[in-house]
Amino acid sequence: MRMLVLGAGLQGSACAFDLLQNPDVAEVRLADLHIDALPSFLTPYVGDRLVPTVLDVRDHAGVLAHMRDCQVVMSAIPYYFNEALAGLAVEAGAHFCDLGGNTEIVFNQKKLHEAAKAKGVSIIPDCGVAPGMVNILAQYGISQFDAVDEVKIFVGGLPQFPEPPLNYQIVYSLEGVLDYYTTLSWVVRDGKRTQVKALSELEMVPFPAPLGSLEAFHTAGGLSTMAFRYEGKIPTMEYKTLRYPGHAAIMEAIRDLGLLQLEPVEVKGVSVSPRDVAVAVMEPRLTSAKPDMVALRVTVRGRDAGGVAGTRSWQLVDRFDEQRGISAMMRCTGYSLAITGLFQGRGRIAAGVLTPDESMPAEAYIAELAARGVVIEASRT
Repeated sequence: MRMLVLGAGLQGSACAFDLLQNPDVAEVRLADLHIDALPSFLTPYVGDRLVPTVLDVRDHAGVLAHMRDCQVVMSAIPYYFNEALAGLAVEAGAHFCDLGGNTEIVFNQKKLHEAAKAKGVSIIPDCGVAPGMVNILAQYGISQFDAVDEVKIFVGGLPQFPEPPLNYQIVYSLEGVLDYYTTLSWVVRDGKRTQVKALSELEMVPFPAPLGSLEAFHTAGGLSTMAFRYEGKIPTMEYKTLRYPGHAAIMEAIRDLGLLQLEPVEVKGVSVSPRDVAVAVMEPRLTSAKPDMVALRVTVRGRDAGGVAGTRSWQLVDRFDEQRGISAMMRCTGYSLAITGLFQGRGRIAAGVLTPDESMPAEAYIAELAARGVVIEASRT
């Protein structure tokens, strides 16, 4: 298989690395506007099966030419490019998956369903951790009951050694994090889809030592289209972000003071966006090479055909790969994207536009992650 990975940042680099561990992959084209500073874990592969490629994803003719040379395209670039890229993949006759994160764009991609089927290709948006991994686990739990009462999802990218005041370090885009802190979140309550305020409805979620209890609060994007699919079918469904205790109160104060708003304000005769200032000031202070971790829990409560209640849960605590210098978030997100692309290339996914919860074989997906050391623990009661 020849694979095209768009974006040579953290997640794209991890995706490319994972693909290169697979003997079925003959070539990985890792494409970005700037491709001259690859991480050390990729440099041994350059000139053999890894082909660094200078490419501007806004150059649709150039993108299309590369897509036509590859079987699968994996997008690890900002979500707002993915709608157009999915359309180009269908035109090129290549499978396509992306990290997603914007539900409106996913619905626009779904309009390509019939065209993708006609070309015999699959398009899978939202293939990271959340949305992505947790949605596959949630669907796996839903499938094990005749009636489902509640689906609760918790995910957090965290520093292993938290430092005040936020006890947080950047594990992907700070702009993305701030988007989630300022956007209404879709949930299902009493069977009806509704929106709640980000950073609200704080609760504590216990994890085994040494991690301990984390705080959880609403943020946008994690449920993706599941909130729409299961409206009227499941009474309660929600997604919350995990952080160390105290984080939400600080960020809520910063947000409510207007320091995260996008609308420009005039400062000494200059029009500036408070959000841009916040990112410029906070990003260097929250950027760290210190080890991170990813913690998640997915819990589904339901009943079997006889009305007997039960619970299915999945939990993950993954840590920084010190040997290779690959962060936990890169492992969980980039590897998840790579696994999806490999499944597509091997013909294991139906043609059309389907989200991971609609298309990915959960047991095989969990096994593939475990083979990479990303171990999801299951429990049932």
